[in-house]
Amino acid sequence: MVEWTDFERATIQDIFSRIDKDVVGPAALSRCLIVYPWTQRYFGSFGNLYNAAAITSNPKVAAHGKVVLSGLELAVKNMDDIKQTYADLSVLHSEKLHVDPDNFKLLADCLTIVVAAQMGPGFTCDVQAAFQKFLAVVVSSLRRQYH
Repeated sequence: MVEWTDFERATIQDIFSRIDKDVVGPAALSRCLIVYPWTQRYFGSFGNLYNAAAITSNPKVAAHGKVVLSGLELAVKNMDDIKQTYADLSVLHSEKLHVDPDNFKLLADCLTIVVAAQMGPGFTCDVQAAFQKFLAVVVSSLRRQYH
């Protein structure tokens, strides 16, 4: 079980109350697909992902980015039991979708960049540390089912 300080809890809740999931989710997933093109192999049904413009304007990428952010909001609401909250998602990504678990970390890094850009100077070292700790717990929880 992860121990959260009052500052970390407040910071994570504040970040998710201020970001626009309709912007941040698609931007983070688009960045991941552009910067790490091998991650595109899991999105074969999304159509044209041939270049950055196609990815950023793809409605399926945008929709899935929103789904990712909604999933993270679920973790925010269940910070004391993220592993159990993500148990089914871990099984889905491992056993059905066969997603390389390293991709969760890549997406978390892209999300950090997008959130930092949105928050600007408010994304201090302490805020970044709390956010990255949260994402590390999420990534660990998603990797739990992998053998």
